[in-house]
Amino acid sequence: MADSKGFTPDPPIRSRGLKIGCVGAGMIMAECHLAAYKEAGFPVASIASRTRDHAAAVAERWGIAKVHDTPEALIADPEIEILDLAYPPDQQPDLIRLALKQPHIKGILAQKPLSLTLDEAIAVRDEAEAAGKVLSVNQNMRYDQSMRVLKELLDRGELGEPVFAQIDMHAIPHWQGFLADYDRLTLANMSVHHLDVLRFLFGDPDEITTTTRKDPRTTFDHSDGITISTMRFPSGVVALSLEDVWSGPRAEGYEDDQHIRWRVDGTEGVAKGTIGWPTGEASTLTYASTKTTGGKWVTPTWDTMWFPQAFIGVMEQLQHAVTSGTAPALSVADNVRTVALIEAGYRSIAEGRTVKLSEIQI
Repeated sequence: MADSKGFTPDPPIRSRGLKIGCVGAGMIMAECHLAAYKEAGFPVASIASRTRDHAAAVAERWGIAKVHDTPEALIADPEIEILDLAYPPDQQPDLIRLALKQPHIKGILAQKPLSLTLDEAIAVRDEAEAAGKVLSVNQNMRYDQSMRVLKELLDRGELGEPVFAQIDMHAIPHWQGFLADYDRLTLANMSVHHLDVLRFLFGDPDEITTTTRKDPRTTFDHSDGITISTMRFPSGVVALSLEDVWSGPRAEGYEDDQHIRWRVDGTEGVAKGTIGWPTGEASTLTYASTKTTGGKWVTPTWDTMWFPQAFIGVMEQLQHAVTSGTAPALSVADNVRTVALIEAGYRSIAEGRTVKLSEIQI
């Protein structure tokens, strides 16, 4: 049986009453969002996608009563209180802007990246504030169970002063088809999880250095395949985020070892673990502290996973923000800082140097 050792790997559900309209019917919506919402009891009122038949098939699977012909028609539906977007980033800002004009829509959950450029992300942030709408961005790795327990450990000071952090990914993503039309790949669409969660754990870095090479498996043109980013934080923490999306051959009979591992070293202890996404398992964490465990390794456990249960927390924080009138945990203002970090990484690649975050205006 799971034993969380007093930690909270999954946040409690405080609010669940607002009706959700889902835009998009691809893997993330069909396998993650809707599976999480069903488990949590969040009311999904309708769905739409680029093709009605695709949306209708997903609606039938998850028992969604209403299918709209277009995303725009769903956004105009007065029944919808929360707009949940899982749409390509080049088309997402226009749908957000349309939703900001609707009096019945109280909150919007957008996907990452929020937009293809930092300037547009800033503009959308400012337009949402002017409209008085709650706009949240789905940085779901912050709700991975191992990351939430790690954050608790850091906040409690059980590891002492953090010294070094690393996220080490050797796994092959499923690149969505629309990414072939963009010139940015891994940093914007995979590293964004890791760079954002490092911000969640340690705050905003002072600087980033990113190097890259193309991924031999990816057939469409791209500027960044395998990426390695190092960051320095005001506290003195140095962090490494490595995304090896090649991860060796994918061939019949080849026994690969895809994985994501992470580690944080502190002056009083170490925490390390795995992210279960590549193998469809629960993430893990084990830690040892001179302050609280006598230097012995302690391993909290849980039955939930990043995909799909982390998406419960993502929607819950938005439902609660709208219901309570408080700021969302995943605010658009905070996400703009993650977009700025990604932009700094691309500038580092292009110019072959360390980039200070103070160079990026937000």
